[in-house]
Amino acid sequence: MAVEFPASYWKDYELLDSGNSEKLERFGKYVLRRPEPKALWAPSMPEADWKRLTHVVFKPGAGFGKAGKEDSGTWERSKKMEDQWGIVYNGAQDPETHAASDLHLSLRLGLTSFKHVGVFPEQAPNWEFIYRETSRLARIHKANGLPAPKVLNLFAYTGAASLAAKCAGADVTHLDSVRQVVTWARENMERSGLDGIRWVVEDALKFAKREAKRGNKYDGIILDPPAYGHGPDGEKWKLDELLFGLLQNVAAILSERDSFMVLNLYSNGYSAALGETVVREAFHGAFKEMTSGELAFNDSFGKVLPLSIYVRLKR
Repeated sequence: MAVEFPASYWKDYELLDSGNSEKLERFGKYVLRRPEPKALWAPSMPEADWKRLTHVVFKPGAGFGKAGKEDSGTWERSKKMEDQWGIVYNGAQDPETHAASDLHLSLRLGLTSFKHVGVFPEQAPNWEFIYRETSRLARIHKANGLPAPKVLNLFAYTGAASLAAKCAGADVTHLDSVRQVVTWARENMERSGLDGIRWVVEDALKFAKREAKRGNKYDGIILDPPAYGHGPDGEKWKLDELLFGLLQNVAAILSERDSFMVLNLYSNGYSAALGETVVREAFHGAFKEMTSGELAFNDSFGKVLPLSIYVRLKR
């Protein structure tokens, strides 16, 4: 099993320290202090340094520890800062040719009523994979006189993965059940100098089932489902109960050759081995290659903080 980390050259994000179920992070020019249940160790920096560096602290609310509401709470500023600000992510050089990447993301961040700020920075290795695979498919399609590869991003949030696919030349469909975050994703597209993404506000499972019935196919599918959630019409999402069925529908709409899928899972208790098994069974082994691992950070003291697991599949 691999453990992947965002590239050290990314200057707009840094995990400064972690411990006592918290993490101290720098997003651009601001330092945030947030809960992190996986930080089971003691911090390396003294409390006085945490307080000195921090611009804003997230305070969990009444829903903390309750399924589907564990991230609710409020932000308390200790220094002057803006409600919204931006960061930039530029892709890695091609490891073989050393050519500069066309992956350039400009992302708007903000303090939400949950502990999230509009980006999950540990996802950078997935952005790189999506960009590389979509670029490869775009070259194949161009050589064969085919339209641009079609990429579907389910549970797409504010769209960094959608933008990675778009930078690589894909025809992108971005789906999320929350209209406000789709609007946020559109803003990120415009900030990044891109256009032409298709926006869908719908329940992911309902959309995938309908696409399967219609016989529609995608060359890349990205999914990052939460443990709990709701569709725009009140549809209930529970990962443990619905993930396998969703993946069966994803298998039906992913092109049989020259295609890829990325699954990311944050739910505690899910391992990379479990992720591989559920994907293998949903796809009935009909793929050429599958890899899995964890996405993690090294804080500035070398402590490894794992945050999610991924499964990547190629057909």
